[in-house]
Amino acid sequence: MDALLLARLQFTLTSVFHFFFVPLTLGLSLFVAIMETAYVRTNNGMYKRLAKFWGNIFLINFAVGVVTGIVMEFQFGLNWSEYSRFVGDIFGVPLAIEALLAFFLESTFLGIWVFGWDKLPKKLHAASIWIVAVASNLSALWILIANSFMQHPVGYTMSENGVRAEMNDFGALLLNPYVWGQFPHVLSGGLTTGAFLIIAVSTYHVVRKTGPDPEPFRKSLKYGAIYGFVGTVLVTMAGHSQMQDILKHQPMKVAAAEALWESESPASLSLFTVGNEKKLEDVFSIRVPGLLSFLAFNKFEGEVKGIKELQAEYEETYGPGSYIPPIAISYWSFRLMVGAGTLMLAIAVLSLFYILRERYDFPGWISKLMLWSFLLPYLANSTGWILAEMGRQPWIVFGLLRTEDAVSPSVAVSSGEVLFSLLTFVLIYVFLTVVDIVLIRKYALAGLQPLESNERRI
Repeated sequence: MDALLLARLQFTLTSVFHFFFVPLTLGLSLFVAIMETAYVRTNNGMYKRLAKFWGNIFLINFAVGVVTGIVMEFQFGLNWSEYSRFVGDIFGVPLAIEALLAFFLESTFLGIWVFGWDKLPKKLHAASIWIVAVASNLSALWILIANSFMQHPVGYTMSENGVRAEMNDFGALLLNPYVWGQFPHVLSGGLTTGAFLIIAVSTYHVVRKTGPDPEPFRKSLKYGAIYGFVGTVLVTMAGHSQMQDILKHQPMKVAAAEALWESESPASLSLFTVGNEKKLEDVFSIRVPGLLSFLAFNKFEGEVKGIKELQAEYEETYGPGSYIPPIAISYWSFRLMVGAGTLMLAIAVLSLFYILRERYDFPGWISKLMLWSFLLPYLANSTGWILAEMGRQPWIVFGLLRTEDAVSPSVAVSSGEVLFSLLTFVLIYVFLTVVDIVLIRKYALAGLQPLESNERRI
């Protein structure tokens, strides 16, 4: 196993582990802010208890997410020094802004929120959690600005010796069209992740009747189901828009995700395909005529280029070599992401069907679906990122730098050193994930704090 493969495995594992925590932070921070705003507006102690309850879970997830994110960033200078040398002038700017502006803002006001209960005026205290929520999502935006340069490089010139990309237009980096397709998708994915954890935990307490007063978790479940429905609709719309943008800038990613070997007009959508990647042909396939063209162009006509034609074009543009990403990984990642999203939408609609009619006597199979639905966003988030990154291969910066040329030289970082750090990080991340799950489970099952004597119930 060479250093390149090990470095790729290490970055894959650390980034996937890190992204277990990020979407929940994005979605749960907004929900906590909504709950506290409801408390400020109504002075109903129930909303304060819900804000504290979900805020504790948010804090646990946030703490572990910070640790995993720091480890991931250090890899750029360790395992990927050639990448850092090539693109550091550009990539470092949004990362620095994220740390110095968004993350510090988020951390500072999170401390104010934690220690400011009953010490600050209610409106000012609620404002602090809103700042946390906005800063959390701004933090994600700056990270995505950096990632979007890798997907669709803009605002740069090459150095005179041709070995570095240098920023010449910061505005172009901010207005990169790839960012504004990617950010709404990630933001709505965060809403969905938070919503389905809320649905699962609230369902547990409603079905088990864990407290003397069922109303708080019924209210939480109602808000969570609405939140989940809105999130899944938004993530579907954002994903559709992003797919159309990707077709313009990375058509090979779409072709690989559909196992589309030959160009088609109109193009068919694969429902199920078993392919031969070496021969670039179907072994068995079920396809819907014209549907891929509809998704790409909002009409049942239009050409979508296939893998063979794109490979020939890329060879002509970039020189000899294979420009085809891992097709099976891209194909099944896309289907797992879409399948999980479809299930989430169905569960949200099913939940609302009962909840909006004030019916909480869920049939057993529905309550089980709602209880375990929190796993679906994690599946969708992880497979979505796998598609985004693996579908770009062999490029680490699309059209500019290949992944194999970005890894640290073996004289600087040996394969043995990468293997040692890989195993170490896996053990640490597994430990942190277990700690996160145990703590969240503990607080989730414990239920709400008692109603304070100076707060009214209704």
